[in-house]
Amino acid sequence: PGIKGMVMLVFTQPDFGYVYKVTKDKFTPPKEMSREHVRKCYSLVKRWDRGGRMADTQEFNNLAFDRRRFSDELMAELYKEAPSLVEEHGNVLILKHVYIERKMIPLNLYLKDCNEEQLYSVMDEYGSAIKQLAAGNIFPGDMLLKNFGVTRHGRVVFYDYDEICPLTDCNFRRLPEPKTEEQAMATHPWYEVKPEDVFPEEFRLFFSGNQRAKKVFDELHSDLYDPDYWRELQDKIRNGYVADVFPYRKKQRFQQRDGGNNSPATSN
Repeated sequence: PGIKGMVMLVFTQPDFGYVYKVTKDKFTPPKEMSREHVRKCYSLVKRWDRGGRMADTQEFNNLAFDRRRFSDELMAELYKEAPSLVEEHGNVLILKHVYIERKMIPLNLYLKDCNEEQLYSVMDEYGSAIKQLAAGNIFPGDMLLKNFGVTRHGRVVFYDYDEICPLTDCNFRRLPEPKTEEQAMATHPWYEVKPEDVFPEEFRLFFSGNQRAKKVFDELHSDLYDPDYWRELQDKIRNGYVADVFPYRKKQRFQQRDGGNNSPATSN
């Protein structure tokens, strides 16, 4: 269950804790990058310090499956979206290129059924994931809720890599104030926008249709809407800043007490 990807066809098996991701032959608009660009992004992730906030992806060529385990519906989808990557030989189905990732609950689906305590926790995790990626000089690009997953431990992880880039390559801008009524009513930007331009004030749109989640996020991480937050972080990174990122919660860390003995932390 979930929203179909514009770049990847994703499927899984009920008895398997992973998902398979196959790159489409043609991407759904407005995605305009090439398949080679997507592969470079996934390769880049392998060389980056992900800070525990990006799903580990295993890449396979010519991966063989038992064709009988695939439904007719899935086969039709594979032949529709990625025919160049599919081969059949009797009961053997071969996918010429595929990524495998740990199965997670998409964040947008998790939010539908979570209680208030879980909502605060997962929205804090979502904002922290974005900030920790940024501190590692990684800008996710497409930060829609559906592009993040919730692990079985409640940790939020990013798993959509086709628009990632170094944070220091971005140009963070404020939205220009309209000067005429026509500009104010325009459905498309009336100002020049370059590929590297990013408008943090527009991040509020990621919560379209989920005001409950937006309210909590605004309370915890509203600084992400401010271009100055991103510019200051860029300056720190260019000056050699290296963030301390821990892949576990504060309450699960060890702390040093008097006498030098380490014991489980009890605060936070």
